[in-house]
Formats: sequence, structure tokens, C-alpha cells
Amino acid sequence: MNVHGNQIKLFAGSGCPKLAKEIADCLGLKLGEIEVGKFSDGECAVHVSETVRGSDVYVIQSTSYPVNDNLMELLVMIDALKRASAGRITAVIPYFGYARQDRKARPRDPITAKLVADIITVAGADRLLTMDLHANQIQGFFNIPVDHLIGIPILGNAIKKQDFFKRAMADDELITVSPDVGSVARARRMGEKLGTPLAIVDKRRPKANVMEVMNIVGDVRGKVCLIVDDMIDTAGTITEGAKALVEVGGAKEVYACCTHGVLSGPACERLENSYIKKLFMLNTIEQPESFELSKLVPLSVAPIFARSIESIFSDSPISTIYD
Repeated sequence: MNVHGNQIKLFAGSGCPKLAKEIADCLGLKLGEIEVGKFSDGECAVHVSETVRGSDVYVIQSTSYPVNDNLMELLVMIDALKRASAGRITAVIPYFGYARQDRKARPRDPITAKLVADIITVAGADRLLTMDLHANQIQGFFNIPVDHLIGIPILGNAIKKQDFFKRAMADDELITVSPDVGSVARARRMGEKLGTPLAIVDKRRPKANVMEVMNIVGDVRGKVCLIVDDMIDTAGTITEGAKALVEVGGAKEVYACCTHGVLSGPACERLENSYIKKLFMLNTIEQPESFELSKLVPLSVAPIFARSIESIFSDSPISTIYD
């Protein structure tokens, strides 16, 4: 049985090295020495270059693009650390890939989120630390403790400092909007934090990444709308939702926020050409060096992950970090 280690050690994979460095800096620690590479045929190669025996180890890795490579790298890192006799291994996954496949939407569909949960556990992880899973029930897919952080407090605190927020609140014009029925709870939580009413974009999705807006539930005419979602992939949902708010609902302005910026395919082009004035986004997914998006307001999750790691190490409640 693995026990609590007496020393924190952080290791970073290729998924989010900048965020891992930020977390380490917040904790006043250095990232552990680990060699992560590939064999000539593309197989993942890992070597832990320092002792971890008895340590409380945290492996920081977002399973974002390339998803399969980053996931496999995480598993091999966990296995290497387990075989090196780490006292406890916590998989720190700011963005949990495959989370959208959390149920059987059609006959003979896989439940890939459950599969990924199983293989992370079998690899040797003793607990999981993540943020804004696409579906809360994924926490129950794990047979190990899961600490599930939420991004709303970070996003909400940043939005409260914006001029548009102060102006809209003074004129009683701000309204929080859910881009679909599945995000209502998240948008309602943001509305409670900001003190705003809620509207919903009612949509139908004929196929993956294609959205057809039907109508808007709630009065957004003349309002400043804040769309709240957990992730933006191709940006079709959020940009079409913003278009409907303005052209169908008569909204005055549209802003948006999300936790995970997958931003694949035409996402950046769609966002640049959309009605959205500003996009507030957390850095759970590391963007390439060539990434450009003029409307983006980036926000770091490093402080909240660092405080969570401290709480896990000291066996303190994580809920208090939001106070």
C-alpha cells in the first residue's frame, strides 16, 4: 500500500511544460529531472534521472493535442515512477482528454472517458488532480480519489475587473449565457458569482462540430452577454451562439469565457471574425508558439494548482482554496 511521501517532487511531461514550470515556481520548487523522448519508431521513452523513493510525486501533464502521444507519455511516466518506489503518485491533468466520450450516445459507442480512467489507475496513479471535467460524473469513473478544481472563480474574478463588467452592471445590462443545455449549471454558477440572470442558447447539433441554433431562452435584447463554456474546440458552437444572441436576440455586446482552449481547425479564424469582443481563457492547454488571437485574455491556473498540491501534501481540505 502506497503511503504519504515526506517530500514533494514535481515532474513535467511534454503536454504543458510552461504551466508545469509556473506551478513549480509558485511552490518554490524545481521540476524533477526526467528524460522524456521517443524511440525512432515513435514509441515513448522515459527515464527518471533522480531518486523518488518514498516521495510524494506529482506528474503534470495535460492530455491535449497530440492527445494519444501525451496520454501514453503520462502512463509511461507514472509507471516509471511507480517502479522507482515513489511513495504516492498524483496525476495532475489540467485538461483531461477524451472527456467528451462519457456515455453511450448511440448504440455500440465506447465510453472512452471510463477507459482512460481505468488505464491511468492501472498505470499506478494513486490520485487525480484535474480541472473542469466535461461531465462531472467522470469523477466516478476512477477508483482512486479525484480532486476536481473549477475554473469559474478564476474567470469570474478576472471579469469583475473589466471595464465592460463595471459598466454593464451599473446599467443592469449584464446577462450570463449558456451556449447549450449541457452548460447550464456552469453558466448558472458564473451568474451567481457575478450577480446576473441567465439565458440559454437552444441548439441542435446535426453532427459533430456542426451547430444549428434554434432559439434563445431568455431576454437578451439590449444586454451585454457573457457566454460561459468549459471548452472551445472548433469554436463553431460559441461563435454561432454569439451570432444568434446579436442577430436573433438583439444583444448589444457579446463576451465569452472558457476553461479549456482546444482551438482546433478553424477555431482562431472563427473567433477573430465573430461577434465576440473578448475571450477569457485559462491556460490548461498550452498553445503553440505560432498561436495568435487578438481577442484572447489569457489567465493562469498555476496558483490554484500549486495551492491544491500543497493541500494534498498536507492532507488539508482543497475546498478552502476558493475562500
